[in-house]
Amino acid sequence: MKDANEAISQITLLKQKLHSAKVALDELNEDRNAKLQTLLQFISNLSLACKGQNLELDNRLAKLRHQLTTYEKLDDALPDIVEVERLLKGQYHHVMAQLEDSRAGLGRVVRQIQRVESAPDKLKKEVAYFKQDLSKPLHTVWEYIPKVEKLMAFYEEILSAQFNSGEPLAVLPKHRQLAHELAQIISEIEFRKDQRDQVLVIKEMLAGEIDVEGLMDAYQTILSLLVDNIAREKSASQEFLYALNDALSAVREVVSDSYNHTQRSHQLKHQLNREINSRVDNVGEAIVDIEDITTLKFQITEQLSSLRSALSRKEALEQREQALLRKSMETMRKELNELAEEASNYKERLFEQQKLNLLDTLTQLPNRAALEERMEQEFRSFQRHKHPLWVAVADIDHFKSINDNFGHSTGDKTLQVIAMALKNSLRDTEFVARYGGEEFVLLIPEVSDTDIVQLLNRVREKVKNIPFKFKNQRITVTVSIGAARVMDNELIHETFERADAALYKAKHESRDRVIIDC
Repeated sequence: MKDANEAISQITLLKQKLHSAKVALDELNEDRNAKLQTLLQFISNLSLACKGQNLELDNRLAKLRHQLTTYEKLDDALPDIVEVERLLKGQYHHVMAQLEDSRAGLGRVVRQIQRVESAPDKLKKEVAYFKQDLSKPLHTVWEYIPKVEKLMAFYEEILSAQFNSGEPLAVLPKHRQLAHELAQIISEIEFRKDQRDQVLVIKEMLAGEIDVEGLMDAYQTILSLLVDNIAREKSASQEFLYALNDALSAVREVVSDSYNHTQRSHQLKHQLNREINSRVDNVGEAIVDIEDITTLKFQITEQLSSLRSALSRKEALEQREQALLRKSMETMRKELNELAEEASNYKERLFEQQKLNLLDTLTQLPNRAALEERMEQEFRSFQRHKHPLWVAVADIDHFKSINDNFGHSTGDKTLQVIAMALKNSLRDTEFVARYGGEEFVLLIPEVSDTDIVQLLNRVREKVKNIPFKFKNQRITVTVSIGAARVMDNELIHETFERADAALYKAKHESRDRVIIDC
């Protein structure tokens, strides 16, 4: 009995020890799991920190983060961990190579900064020290970024010193060319009346001594005016479309109402017609069936009264239908009249705008766009009828000297006078346009080879005989002209090129002459 009690006591003790060991093992597993989970979370966050350097590496790390949610999946992730390790090594070498290239690039920028003679002496010394420090290799991106920031600070200091010096930017030949091109653009655009004074001030500024800031302000002002004009035109178009939509909606409602009234009237008429037919049938039956004349008269009188009533209702219905139709038509006519008036106004404005777009504002001659249209039109006529067609290019001789010696306003006036002379020298079937600058293009149909020289020389002489007088000084202004006839095997633009080449030859030889490309 004593032995049995001891055995039970030992078993109980063993159970307690086993339980304690099991609890300790569970605690150890929980601690290991917590540490493993922390490690997995650390690896996941570390992989996120590597994101954005390499697309393949990003994909591998994303897959690895998905696999490492629990430590049980660690064995499945081992092959991917090996592959990620390989990619990380490759990325490290790639980053090192990029850092070396970037260091060389910083060196080139430093050399450019050292060429800035206006840089302060203190800045030059700092740049020299920076260049020496840059000779050391870079090991991480975090070493590269501060150097870039330092380089940007150098640039900022140089620019600040330049802007604070108060010295205006030098006017270069390209700035003068830009001013000339802007003046040319302004002369070819039609501005609103309320904008013309502002544009005139800009033109006078461009004609005189320019500065870079004034040129930039002029470009900004002209751009703002053009954008404003475009916005106004867009607004006008939208207003017309809204008016058109409203009118069409009103017409649609009138048509819909008329249709509905017509449908209802048709149904009522159909019912009245059936009633009238029924009354007529009743009269016929009474005539056949009733032998007593008194009864027959009563029946016929009753049926005729019903017929009269039905016909009266039908007439009233038709009158109401006619009244509704007249009202609908009047409403529709009013809406359509308003729409027609709105469309007419918009069409007139569009036509005027189109004319302005095809007109050179300075000379009031057709512009280059109008020339292109007329060339196509004349060329189609040439292809149909095969009549002679000449393209002539006229250029004012020594026009630049007029601008330089007497000012651009005098040059503009010269262009206007010569443009009018060219226009008055031609017949209605002939055409002249301002091509650009001091060049004009003439399209002359149905003139023979023997007459073209005489015609163009007459034009040249008319210009030459204009009595120009600038600053109390009599000046003779001449033009050189080159011309070519459209051939059967060429396009009209090829003819223009031959005429332009003939003009170049006339300018090169002696000016004030006509040369025909045969």
